[in-house]
Amino acid sequence: MLGVAALSPCAAAATKPAAPVHAPSSHKPAAKKAIPATVPKPESPPPAPSEAATRLTTWIAAAHDNGKLPYIVIDKQAAELFLFDADGNALGETPVLIGIGVGDDSSPGVGNKKSLAEIGPAERTTPAGRFIAKFGKAFGHERVLWVDYADSVALHAVITTNPKEHRVQRLLTPTPDDNRISFGCINVGTRFYTAQIRPLFQKAGGVVYILPDTKPLEDVFPNVRLLPYLQASAASSASSE
Repeated sequence: MLGVAALSPCAAAATKPAAPVHAPSSHKPAAKKAIPATVPKPESPPPAPSEAATRLTTWIAAAHDNGKLPYIVIDKQAAELFLFDADGNALGETPVLIGIGVGDDSSPGVGNKKSLAEIGPAERTTPAGRFIAKFGKAFGHERVLWVDYADSVALHAVITTNPKEHRVQRLLTPTPDDNRISFGCINVGTRFYTAQIRPLFQKAGGVVYILPDTKPLEDVFPNVRLLPYLQASAASSASSE
């Protein structure tokens, strides 16, 4: 029985009657169906600004708080950067890496420490507030956009010197959960930094607004409270023209 079972598929094929021979058909073979081209997967839309970021950017535009300078708004909770020209036109947005410590103030004296190793995890915060940012030299003669020079907070292209930190990969993840890794500086994707931020800020600098982690928005930017009055005044001026 074992031998029969092992040979049964071949035996069945051998004893199968031969297929009848047909005359050549005059019909043309059916045309093959065209294989549809691969449709590229649509890119995910950029995340919508948070309520706090929307209020802040609306106030900046209404109050012309940036003067005649380009500006950046950084939402730390969303780990997102929004870029504007001097007229308030949105130029783009991109994820950022920020300080590993949650907090809205720089630790006293953190900018005077001799090495990064002296900065404890809780001190590695990205401060909230309004900063006049300008390009200048950092260690190794590299030029960075200094946000808060006194406390050694700069905005620059993402650092890749420590592969174990996976900084580039952190920028590419869809959530902000892993975007806290720096000593307080703000890391931006290299392409966005070199193509958009550096050309816009390298001549005269600009303004960087950093939203808070834990403080109320009005505590960091008190004049945001004036937004309803600014909007009412603008509406009144427009109606009287």
